[in-house]
Amino acid sequence: MSELIKSDYSALSFNLFDKIGKQWMLITAGDESGLNTMTASWGGMGVLWNKNVVYIFIRPQRHTLSFIDNSEYFSLSFLGEEYKKALLLCGTKSGKDCDKVKESGLTPAFDENAPYFKEAETVLICKKLYRQQLSADSVIDERIFKEYNNDYHFVFVGEITEVLKR
Repeated sequence: MSELIKSDYSALSFNLFDKIGKQWMLITAGDESGLNTMTASWGGMGVLWNKNVVYIFIRPQRHTLSFIDNSEYFSLSFLGEEYKKALLLCGTKSGKDCDKVKESGLTPAFDENAPYFKEAETVLICKKLYRQQLSADSVIDERIFKEYNNDYHFVFVGEITEVLKR
């Protein structure tokens, strides 16, 4: 497996709808003393406040939320199809109950700001800029939230500070 190297934004040449919505990503935060990761199929990228940013969504009961809250940075790791089982495991098990990183077989790596996974094809290191919980009061199309049980996701906006690409 070749190494991940620093790249720039022009190296991001994938379809976000496929990459996030169908292939999924890992959201990871923490440090060498402790980290947690979770699979996500919600999110996006764009430009906000004149910065290249990502948008991620985390339910309040997810163990990863406390790691994101307690970190200045987080990472998004995009892995190939051969890691789908690892992504499934990281999306269905809680880091409160097991060492899902170990069970997944993935290899954590650490840069100066955030952990990520060596097996990733692309990694985005992101600095938190904004956090807010979604609210029923702000919903315009009520069909969207009809299945929520008042566990509205937190949305985070993170500035992409580094791109790593295989």
